[in-house]
Amino acid sequence: MKPKRTGLQHSMLITGLLVLFVVSASASPSRDVLSAGDVLRLKSCSNAIISPDGKWIAYTVSVPRTASDKPGGAYSELWVMSVRDRKPLPFITGKVNVSSVQWKPDGSLISFTTRRGENAVTQVWGIALEGGEAFQLTRSETSVLSYRWRPDGRKIVFIASEPATQREKALEQKGYGFIFYEESLKHRNLYMQCAGGKSGCAPEQLTENITVWGFEFSPDGSKLAVDITEQNLIDHRYMFRRVYLLDPETKDLTKLTDNPGKLGNYAFSPDGGKLAYCAALETKDHAVSQVYVINTDGSGLKNLTPPDFIGHVEWVAWKDHRTILYKSGEKVWPTLRLVRTDGSRRELILHSRNSGLVFSNPSLTPDFRTFVMTASSPTHPSELVIWSPGKDPEKLTNLNPWLDERVLGKQKIFVYSARDGQELEGLLIYPADFEKGRTYPLVVTVHGGPESHYSNRWVSAYSTPGQVFSGRGYFVFYPNYRASTGYGVEFALAGYEDAAGVEFDDIADGIDALIDRGYADKDRVGLQGGSYGGYAAAWFSSYYTKKVKAVGMFVGISNLISKRGTTDIPWEELLVHSGCFLEEMWEESLKRSPVYWAHQSETAVLILGGTHDTRVHPSQSLEYYRRLKMNDHPAVRLVQYPGEGHGNSRQPGRIDVLYRLLDWFDWYVKEGKPLDGPMPPLDISDHYGLDLPNGK
Repeated sequence: MKPKRTGLQHSMLITGLLVLFVVSASASPSRDVLSAGDVLRLKSCSNAIISPDGKWIAYTVSVPRTASDKPGGAYSELWVMSVRDRKPLPFITGKVNVSSVQWKPDGSLISFTTRRGENAVTQVWGIALEGGEAFQLTRSETSVLSYRWRPDGRKIVFIASEPATQREKALEQKGYGFIFYEESLKHRNLYMQCAGGKSGCAPEQLTENITVWGFEFSPDGSKLAVDITEQNLIDHRYMFRRVYLLDPETKDLTKLTDNPGKLGNYAFSPDGGKLAYCAALETKDHAVSQVYVINTDGSGLKNLTPPDFIGHVEWVAWKDHRTILYKSGEKVWPTLRLVRTDGSRRELILHSRNSGLVFSNPSLTPDFRTFVMTASSPTHPSELVIWSPGKDPEKLTNLNPWLDERVLGKQKIFVYSARDGQELEGLLIYPADFEKGRTYPLVVTVHGGPESHYSNRWVSAYSTPGQVFSGRGYFVFYPNYRASTGYGVEFALAGYEDAAGVEFDDIADGIDALIDRGYADKDRVGLQGGSYGGYAAAWFSSYYTKKVKAVGMFVGISNLISKRGTTDIPWEELLVHSGCFLEEMWEESLKRSPVYWAHQSETAVLILGGTHDTRVHPSQSLEYYRRLKMNDHPAVRLVQYPGEGHGNSRQPGRIDVLYRLLDWFDWYVKEGKPLDGPMPPLDISDHYGLDLPNGK
């Protein structure tokens, strides 16, 4: 029997524990929450390719530019790692832009695309595995858009745009270089040349009068599978790509697939007798969703996707000549599965739910033993990951070790029911200082597309700063509303012919569910998103204005009628979204447009977008701004970013979007400033971290 403690002993024990606690607490450094500046310096692994022998990994690291750097996108560095010793080796680093990394088939060389020189175009370059100086491999007149090694390693085939003629160049120099809308575009041709691009080995053009978007070699190099369209239009790339077989010797083309609607990637079987590809189920299917196989003579087409599959197939490859490997998005998790070409056997080999690592399309060795990929988690952006079937994925890099010093909000899957009983889910980031029983301000972040979905990964970026909001005391909700991918074709088709219908009602029901569960303060709700998410922001600031105090509308839609006349993807919009020509749905299109409801807005509206956006024309932002202003709206601001397109690629615009969103929501949602009072400061350049002059 243990002796009982006396009161004095008990008191001394408690005192000692308290002293120990105080000493420990004072000795451990305090951890900060994630700041906006932290988001702007996050590195990530953006591409990973394993060598044919499985001994080496080439990968790229995305490094954001600082505020004081020359305006541009993130730098992209080339690194190499030995699978055996796991030591990262810098190959091409600093202020560089390396992309499209591949291995020469014999594994002796790493190739990549980059641009070197004052007026140079993008070419394929190579660097030996042993290191040394990089050297140019192609001599294309225009920038190389994509490329592949012929399996014997002796030649490279690449896609490049047809160059301007001497006559066209002369006209432009004299000021007569007019734009003939959708007629001035040059075809994307396929070219082949000796690896190294030495004199006497000029690129040989393989295609003409068509546009090539992608291609793959057969295992023996005797033919190419190419996906082509008649015109070089982004809309045609979305909706009208079909796969042909090309003989590089005769240049003859033979049509292989007649897939309805959207097309994903494709791959030859190891024996060259079959082609696996992923594509839409039908024309109105707004995303790639199925895995198919076809014999290369055009016979034996099979859809190998189960009819009741709750997910979307996103990528295909081969294990052996009888077995196809495919990656799917299934709710908030990606998976890898195998299926026999006759559909007789199906096997799940990797589910990201088990490791918590949400992975990209993998690169794998021919023996199917080693896979490399990039993968992120709720607490870390993309890192380099290695995996072998039957084992757990292993993270090989830690690009942002300082993240371990930050307090992050807990990220969970939030499940709720819509008003019609449909079960829905999304991601919910808790406030970093969460205390049960308290209500908090809420920011809803809506994904674009709507052919997209949130996976349970790192989701904080310049336009979706979830963890920064969390550190400032917000709940942040990322809903996978109906029309999202990852939940099956039927779920995705819920938005067909019903823009801003059930899909945005689902978001409203998610807000109500978070309020009903005691998480969110009903008087402190904001919503933001880009593209289709920007459409949601405009809709919630007009039609659903009672539900949100402020919105951030980034490259968003405000008028379905004028949007259809100004977008670069009108056929995609017609075939997979509206389902009818505009002439058949004028009134419905008008009433599903935020401009129609703008007069009733009681929400603070921040509108952001690039001046060169061809997807959602800048006039969409201007129309909504003007309708609000003409109705005496007291809290609307339009900020445009010169030269930016559908999202900001350069760091000045990214920095401004991030800080401006944070200021806007803090002002109206967190602090509850009145709509008819002053707006947040217009000049936020003190946030940028620049050395600016004071005064006039």
